[in-house]
Amino acid sequence: MNKFLNRSLQFKIISVCIFANILIFMVNLFLLFGINNMSKDMELVYQDNRSLNQLSDALTKVQDTMTIYLSSKTSESLEDYYREAQKYADLTANLNDTVTDLSFNRMERNIKYMSQNYLEEVAQTIEAKRGRNVEKYRTYYENSTRLYEDIDEYITSLNLELFVVNSENYLELFKAFRRFEIVAVVVMTLVMIGNVIIITGFVKTMIMPLKNLADSADEVANGNFDASLPKEIYQDEVGIVINAFSKMVVSIKDYIEKLKESMEKERYMQEKELLMESHLKDAQLKYLQAQINPHFLFNTLNAGAQLAMMEGADRTYQYVQTVADFFRYNVQSQKRDVTIRDEVTLVDNYIQILNVRFSGDIGYEKQVDERLLDRVMPSMILQPIVENAVNHGIREMAGEGKIILKIYREDKHICISILDNGKGISQETIDQLLSGKFSHDSDSYDNNGIGMDNVISRLRLFAGYEDALDIISRGENKGCEVIVKLPMEENNV
Repeated sequence: MNKFLNRSLQFKIISVCIFANILIFMVNLFLLFGINNMSKDMELVYQDNRSLNQLSDALTKVQDTMTIYLSSKTSESLEDYYREAQKYADLTANLNDTVTDLSFNRMERNIKYMSQNYLEEVAQTIEAKRGRNVEKYRTYYENSTRLYEDIDEYITSLNLELFVVNSENYLELFKAFRRFEIVAVVVMTLVMIGNVIIITGFVKTMIMPLKNLADSADEVANGNFDASLPKEIYQDEVGIVINAFSKMVVSIKDYIEKLKESMEKERYMQEKELLMESHLKDAQLKYLQAQINPHFLFNTLNAGAQLAMMEGADRTYQYVQTVADFFRYNVQSQKRDVTIRDEVTLVDNYIQILNVRFSGDIGYEKQVDERLLDRVMPSMILQPIVENAVNHGIREMAGEGKIILKIYREDKHICISILDNGKGISQETIDQLLSGKFSHDSDSYDNNGIGMDNVISRLRLFAGYEDALDIISRGENKGCEVIVKLPMEENNV
């Protein structure tokens, strides 16, 4: 048994299936053999009645063909008589003429001898008819007719008695057949139960190591690497897996210990690096604060604006006032959320400042749904996008550059589109921007320090879905469109 259990899973499963099928096949074969024998016995029950019916039919045909010949005296009717007489003679030759005390045998012997006499009387009747001997013809005909009636009555009586006896035998055979069916059902049920017990026992023997392995694997998956490992019971595929699992758990424990040591060292280095970066940023912040005081900057710009207004320099006044508003928004934008109107105003101021710097080279157009301007969005989103469009798209277009700002509703989203007609952007760069893998030059000209990765990350956090920003460019020198999708509540209109 152990030798069998140590064989491969495939061999064990196939062997058990073959054994179960052979057992069922043998039982079915035995049951089928019994059913066939009983069916043959039932078919033979009425065989005597069928033989007597054939004998009665043959007797009637002999009498009929004789009568037809006597009335027509044709060669065809004579041939029919000879054929039927020979058939009847062959049938009566098979009758039992053994002398016994059984009434059936006596009647059968009487039928046989009476049939021989009948055939002789019929033959003499035919000969007398052919010889035109009317007296003999009538005598023989009457004798043959009387014998025909007696034989037919004997056959009918014997057939009835045999039918009664055979019916009783048939009922007994039918009951035996029903009992055999019950026995067959019981045997098949016992065989099926035995197969189920055998297969269940085998499967349990085969699955138990797998169950122990699954329990151990579950504990290891929950982080308990000190769980008891299953033992290798049989040298089959399951045993090989158990052995490999045990070695893997030991290797993982060793690896985790080494990983912990490495992580401790790495965490120490990261803490040290973060501490240095924190000190550096703190120093840079203090340096900037020492150089520029926001209130001093606002007051200075406002004083310049008032001076320009007093001197009648309206354009200078408007420019200085716009610059003051622009810097005021940047300093105040430390709060997380603003309205879309505030962001659009910042873009307006930014475009106005750029047009003063570049002599009105940047075209600017707005298509805004006023009903959406009071919706909330994160601060400092639109201005960095417009800045990128100017610096990387239309700055070198010498007065032909144009930016179109659209705000509209689409399904359950507020869409803000910033479209330029500049040199466009490659799909590779778009993929890098959206995946956060694009490397920015923080020291590039006119960069405000807020990159697209920062804008995309804050938009995704605010909206709660990944496609909060989309970038579309249809090829080189075909411009670029950035679409911001903000969520709109159900009660917003």
